[in-house]
Amino acid sequence: MAANAVEATGFIATELRGAAMKLHTRSQSPKEGKVEDKPKPPEPHTPTHLDYLKFLVDSQHVYTAMEEIVQMEDLQPELSPFINTGLERVARLEKDIDFISSKYDVARPAVGSFGTTYAEELRNIASGGKEGVPKFMCHYYNYYFAHTAGGRMIGKRMAFLLLEKKTLEFYKWDGDIDSVKETVKGSIEDMAAGWSREQKDSCVEGTMGAFKGGGGINAYLSGAF
Repeated sequence: MAANAVEATGFIATELRGAAMKLHTRSQSPKEGKVEDKPKPPEPHTPTHLDYLKFLVDSQHVYTAMEEIVQMEDLQPELSPFINTGLERVARLEKDIDFISSKYDVARPAVGSFGTTYAEELRNIASGGKEGVPKFMCHYYNYYFAHTAGGRMIGKRMAFLLLEKKTLEFYKWDGDIDSVKETVKGSIEDMAAGWSREQKDSCVEGTMGAFKGGGGINAYLSGAF
């Protein structure tokens, strides 16, 4: 009961998640979404294997930046709890990119502008030293946790459309993913408990940038690029 109370009243539930949900569309979250849905195109875009590869390659580029940032010496010990959490995606994405490229005879694309721009933004935040940790954690939370929720729905749709229902490694985790998420959430809460009001505000204010970064990469699959 105490754990549930902490989860319901902690920084993630009351501020970080709240800021994120406001940026969801009404169709994505009928109860909490505040953004109006964009008009649907006359003919919906049907993703190709190349579209999917671009999405995966750019995603890997961003995850690589995040995995390297949490190991930066200048950001320790603050970010040490986020090293080898079980959420890491880079190695799994490498297997998936190789699989699709080989199986469907599609050349591996170079990292696109969406992935390059977002990874650069993350590295710029990290280059500011420990003052940038709160804002970085906003991106970390939104990017990793969105993949465990809506990201898995994307994976199922792409598997049905393009991969003969094969589930990629990108959408698999060792052990119980819910348990991994709870552990990581606990580490974020522990960190945030020691933040000043200014640091918490800095974290929350990063939400729009996190959505823009992740949304840009998702555009490969919707044709909105």
